[in-house]
Amino acid sequence: MNDVFNFSAGPAMLPHDVMVWAKDEFLNWRDSGSSVMEVSHRGKDFREVAAEAEQDLRDLLAVPDNYHVLFTHGGGRGQFAAVPLNLSAADQTSLHLVTGSWSKGAVSEASKFNHAKVVGEVAEKDGLRYVPKPAFDESMADAAYYHFCPNETVDGIEFNWLPESGDVPLVADMSSTILSRPLNIKDYGVIYAGAQKNIGPSGLSVVIVRDDLVGKARQETPSIFDYALLAESDSMYNTPPTFSWYLAGLVFKWLKGQGGLSVIDKRNEEKANLLYAEINNTGFYRSNVHPDNRSRMNVPFQLANPELDNLFLEQAEQAGLMALKGHRFVGGMRASIYNAMPINGVVALVEFMQEFERTHG
Repeated sequence: MNDVFNFSAGPAMLPHDVMVWAKDEFLNWRDSGSSVMEVSHRGKDFREVAAEAEQDLRDLLAVPDNYHVLFTHGGGRGQFAAVPLNLSAADQTSLHLVTGSWSKGAVSEASKFNHAKVVGEVAEKDGLRYVPKPAFDESMADAAYYHFCPNETVDGIEFNWLPESGDVPLVADMSSTILSRPLNIKDYGVIYAGAQKNIGPSGLSVVIVRDDLVGKARQETPSIFDYALLAESDSMYNTPPTFSWYLAGLVFKWLKGQGGLSVIDKRNEEKANLLYAEINNTGFYRSNVHPDNRSRMNVPFQLANPELDNLFLEQAEQAGLMALKGHRFVGGMRASIYNAMPINGVVALVEFMQEFERTHG
């Protein structure tokens, strides 16, 4: 079989070694004669898997002891509702920095539960999309939380600074950037992420929440989204997505085996620089995002002649370069190059782009 590289934005490719590991254990996990997804989540063996996964994630991100790590359902959209229900009263305000499709969705959902206020948005700089840092003033100091998405999967917009928030807890949707570089967890009140990009398969979400923000859920909060109840039950109030949790645990072990997030950070930087260098090379390809805000995980790009888009995608698939079609809101192409994407996948894409330009430019 020839090499196939999957540039899907999510569900995304998983590390090859993890897939082989899971394949070897699929039918006979721990010599039990059963698959891991056929055993009780309350049994000793699976609880060991769950505890190891949490500890490995804590090790990778250096999660302090005063933070809970929760494994839950609902994806990022589930947390759009869970965050306001756990952190705010109906008469309180939540602050929102809107930089793309996902942070916009968070505002829409939060507005069902509190007074969601947009305090910053994408602007234009040098004719390209850009994220200015919003000002913070005393009128915002009583807000329940400040929500932002440091990497927008659809729009390919990333920023590496923290919004100024005073004592207002920062809440970050890190679905498409978590585990791609080291983090200072203490800067955040809540970090959440859908698993299907850098953690594991879809169906699982991870929430990292500071202790003082747990136990404040509103009475109407569904039990499966109540952070306190999840923490008290070790994320097993009801049957969790066990196979996704197991695979996430394998990914965490793979990341540790690679040398941790400092090593992964350097690899991701190398991959992104290689791809953006080609996009910037001649004008045949272009990006509509300012260089200061170009995502390392999700790289949208356009052809100068959009009439060639379909041909580009068709020939890319023939070359084993899959899922490069841009999101319907953005168009063009999008290459998602998460942790599992090897450098040779990006090299193959760049070489294809060069050949396509040579023959169609």
